[in-house]
Amino acid sequence: MDFERYNARETEPKWRELWDESGTFRTLNDDPRPKYYVLEMFPYPSGRIHMGHVRNYTMGDVIARYKRARGFNVLHPMGWDAFGMPAENAAMQNKSHPAAWTYANIASMRAQLKSMGLSLDWSREIATCDPSYYKHQQGMFLDFLAAGLVDRKQSKVNWDPVDHTVLANEQVIDGRGWRSGALVEQRELTQWFFKISDYAEDLLKSLDDLPRWPEKVRLMQANWIGRSEGLLIRFELAPGQSAASSEIEVYTTRPDTLFGAKFIALAPDHLLAAECAKSDPALAAFVADCRHVGTSEAAIESAEKKGYDTGLKVFHPFDSDWRLPVYVANFVLMDYGTGAIFGCPAHDQRDLDFSNKYGLGNTPVVCPPDVDPASFVISDAAYDGDGVLINSRFLDGLTIESAKEEVARRLEASTIGNRPQAKRQVNYRLRDWGISRQRYWGCPIPIIHCTACGAIPVPATDLPVELPKDVSFDEPGNPLDRHPTWKHVACPTCGGPARRETDTMDTFVDSSWYFARFTDPWNEAAPTSAGVVERWLPVDQYIGGIEHAILHLLYARFFTRAMQATGHVGALKEPFEGLFTQGMVVHETYRSKLGDWLNPSEIRIESHPEGRRAYLIDSSEEASIGAIEKMSKSKRNTVDPDEIIGSFGADTARWFVLSDSPPERDVIWTEEGVQGSAKFVQRLWRLVGELVILAAPRDASWPASLSEPAVAIRKAAHAALIKVEEDIERLRFNRAIAQVHDLANKLSAAVGAIESEDIGLDMRCAFREAAEFLVLCFAPMMPHLAEECWARLGHAGLVSEAPWPVADRTLVVEDTIALPVQVNGKKRGDLIIARDAANEAIEAATLALDAVQRALEGRPVKKIIIVPQRIVNVVV
Repeated sequence: MDFERYNARETEPKWRELWDESGTFRTLNDDPRPKYYVLEMFPYPSGRIHMGHVRNYTMGDVIARYKRARGFNVLHPMGWDAFGMPAENAAMQNKSHPAAWTYANIASMRAQLKSMGLSLDWSREIATCDPSYYKHQQGMFLDFLAAGLVDRKQSKVNWDPVDHTVLANEQVIDGRGWRSGALVEQRELTQWFFKISDYAEDLLKSLDDLPRWPEKVRLMQANWIGRSEGLLIRFELAPGQSAASSEIEVYTTRPDTLFGAKFIALAPDHLLAAECAKSDPALAAFVADCRHVGTSEAAIESAEKKGYDTGLKVFHPFDSDWRLPVYVANFVLMDYGTGAIFGCPAHDQRDLDFSNKYGLGNTPVVCPPDVDPASFVISDAAYDGDGVLINSRFLDGLTIESAKEEVARRLEASTIGNRPQAKRQVNYRLRDWGISRQRYWGCPIPIIHCTACGAIPVPATDLPVELPKDVSFDEPGNPLDRHPTWKHVACPTCGGPARRETDTMDTFVDSSWYFARFTDPWNEAAPTSAGVVERWLPVDQYIGGIEHAILHLLYARFFTRAMQATGHVGALKEPFEGLFTQGMVVHETYRSKLGDWLNPSEIRIESHPEGRRAYLIDSSEEASIGAIEKMSKSKRNTVDPDEIIGSFGADTARWFVLSDSPPERDVIWTEEGVQGSAKFVQRLWRLVGELVILAAPRDASWPASLSEPAVAIRKAAHAALIKVEEDIERLRFNRAIAQVHDLANKLSAAVGAIESEDIGLDMRCAFREAAEFLVLCFAPMMPHLAEECWARLGHAGLVSEAPWPVADRTLVVEDTIALPVQVNGKKRGDLIIARDAANEAIEAATLALDAVQRALEGRPVKKIIIVPQRIVNVVV
């Protein structure tokens, strides 16, 4: 049988147009069917989608299509995370407006996403830069402010002195601004904060209520929240050293190591450090130098450990004759604990590096198990494992936990100035979320500053506070600060002259509630609609990259709690019931002889006896094949989705990104793999054509009895359907695809065995059923091909609207089973026996096994325990 080739270029646009015209994927909020909300993290409109987008959105689309077929009212929306610095950078480079750049990119990417055949409800499309969206964000800011969830305070930031802007930690590279190259300064600015720390314990404990989140993501969030139980210890300063303070408070989680202390270290911003710097120019210079390092923990930890001896001394808590030197150190964070630590070099690598540099020595106080304390020494590697206390006076011989308890008990009973010398304390690493950004292209913070009245909320009736359109990016800094009219307003309280807040919100705010807005984006009066949002949330399946595992997810979890506290989402706390983090799309890298990165489209690969070789297509010059890495513009190892879709069709691209590897792992893009997927599309097209010829009419009735070949076809089709169901439910897309391959192989073999088209009705009915099952199985992955095949099978309706068939599980029950056989609890072999065998037959067959006879060694059997269809245990 000869069939014309399937033409994706002609077929795919036809079906997409039909889906659009019929509103196939539009979701109604009042649909009575059970809901299912599937959402992929929405994209930043950079102008082009990449293969990571293709993989991410294809995964979500498979789930959405499958759940619709299973009878759910599926919400599968799309929008744009549209504010941010790249738009301002483009405005500066291209002399364009950020809005024009952003909306042009949205139009381009929307067209690309539509070409993928995604079953999205485009009627719910939102863009976070649209005033109709950020109006409600401003309203919630005011609600949070009224509820005590917003604070305004000073905070340390990375300041670029050339661009006159605050930089995110990621924009500080080796202590310099990523764009200007200027040395970054740490400045204290008055910032707006969301009080996420109020929810630290709840955010931590509630991770246990998210079993459908990856364990690694829950662990990352727990570590970021960073709950610790420790001791706040007051170290008394030796008399006559400081007029500013008589003590230094230190929070520690390792009070057991106090007898290994060698120094106290203060953060450069500690009040005592500032006091000492007033009379010590060298210390002042050291503190200033520390401020040229980024504010992130990673930047501080990776910097060379430096300190300055203040000359101050403190008494050891357990020995008034023992005095510890006080340093200012560049690795101590003011934001954690009290901004002061005691250094125990033997058991903390950071402290050891510092101590070795300044010759402070170390004393081991925790000895590993099975090590002689007399011979245990520390040189270049600190020991942070378990053990017993040594060199610690009254703590010697205790475990770490017992020593912690004993130190706490004694210091709580001791006093300095009528106050306990220590108290137990729970600390969190999590800090309040600073949302102020000194840039134009963001959501304006709805506050008016009045000299007489202070910071006044913008009246709700005046929202949204829209960004002015007539701004200039010719000068560094925030255009809102220098706008001639926008920032000048009357105070809503006294009517006097006032100015608008010119900081805009962190773009993480925009993405912290968009999933709620999708439930009713037409609501003009409120960010959400009561009843509607409660019905749709939480999101049943959220999909996105592991790079968002901490901040985005944590902020969204906080925001949902804040929305609950202000009456926007009812009793909901957790926004995402299920979370899946997909792997990246990676590709080989190529370089010319001159070392320039080359794009895969410039390369021809040839196979040689000694291996694969790469050549430039234009010149046939040999190129080097490098490592397989994440697709990136910098290394030019990207593949343009438009080129793949234009050459092979969207279904081929979808099939390949799903089939190459498990979805949580990286997928290696290869030309051979794409071509293999394209060939399989053609194979399915031919196979369905062959089945159409052999299949019974759609209205044909099954005969009373079926031949063995017909039963075999039915078993293969129903088994595949069951396995595809299970695999999609578990997000094992590559396995679902393997099931389709297997069914196609079996049906091809069955078709090939037919010698004449004159076959019985039972075979024709079996072929009809198998063909429909085959199409329905690959429809979530290759929807365009499925629609064409469905029509070819004589269906008037869309496969996108067809119900998922009910598999007959009795067909796939094997006649025999393998029962593990144990003798006295130790496995000796497996018994293959009829599934419905009686216990007497199982006992006889068990005792007849050679392995059982050898294990019995002639001993009498006391009893045989049979767990039906599970296991047999012989007791002697």
